[in-house]
Amino acid sequence: MIIDLRSDTVTRPTAAMRAAMAAAEVGDDVYGEDPTVARLERRLADDLGFEAGLFVPSGTQGNLCALLAHCQRGDEYLVGMEAHTYKFEGGGAAVLGSIQPQPIPHAPDGTLPLDALAKAVKPDDPHFARTRLLALENTWHGRALPQDYVVEAAAWARSRGFGVHLDGARLFNAAVASGRPARELAAPFDSVSVCLSKGLGAPVGSVLVGSAAAIRSAKRWRKMLGGGLRQSGLLAAAGLYALDHHVERLADDHARAARLAEGLRGAAGITAVAQHTNMVFIDVDAGRLRALDEHLRAHGVRASIGYLPTVRLVTHLDIDDAAIERAAEVFRAFPS
Repeated sequence: MIIDLRSDTVTRPTAAMRAAMAAAEVGDDVYGEDPTVARLERRLADDLGFEAGLFVPSGTQGNLCALLAHCQRGDEYLVGMEAHTYKFEGGGAAVLGSIQPQPIPHAPDGTLPLDALAKAVKPDDPHFARTRLLALENTWHGRALPQDYVVEAAAWARSRGFGVHLDGARLFNAAVASGRPARELAAPFDSVSVCLSKGLGAPVGSVLVGSAAAIRSAKRWRKMLGGGLRQSGLLAAAGLYALDHHVERLADDHARAARLAEGLRGAAGITAVAQHTNMVFIDVDAGRLRALDEHLRAHGVRASIGYLPTVRLVTHLDIDDAAIERAAEVFRAFPS
């Protein structure tokens, strides 16, 4: 058996989720006739306190639709230098929307300092892109953003006339970790993208929520981006099942990540260990990364090595207690 710690995107639908998918009532969603998709969109919009929702194939497309709905050609958005929408989404905003990102260095807790944001805002002058949007991410590298900061940052953005978007791919991890309802975490934003295919365990899909006007615009962009799906109720049913059955259990992933981190502390060749929600980060000498990857693969463990500056290990629906113990054992057996 392979213990896959690369990401929570590798989860496979459970037997019960597959049954829900097989039983889904479907229609042509491009015509607005898929009742299961409509139910999923309405469910998340209502749960998070927004007027409307839009089912999209991926979080990357959901974020891009949001940026395109908020900004025009020649506009810019303020975003973290290590944020997914800036660093890991292929430059879509710039390439497809002519929207300029203005990256801001993150503080260690994932926040974007307000003084740095203020300095990055451009004057109203033809020489500059027009600052129009603040984009935050929660969780960021597993860290749940402090809600007091989120409220303050959103208020600052609105005082300047900017929109506020949340890449909430792992919003429910943040909610479980912070003990706050997801609706409260989403409240300061104009739009929120939520991923169903990470910790929630659905095979495909995200939902973008926002005002009715913003979602109308995003739906038009989704069409241009090739995101219109037909009988996608089969996929939406998996999302609905995940919302009903896989949110509270995220606490299990967080607890297992903590146990994995504890098991790795003091292991030969590992110089630092950090854990946030369902993610563990370890520092390994760069010259030994290839050897570590080969060692792990030889013993049935997969990890994201070379994808980030540190090695990231992610717990998820398909990782049980025995897998945690085995993974820690394999890491500890790596020769010093």
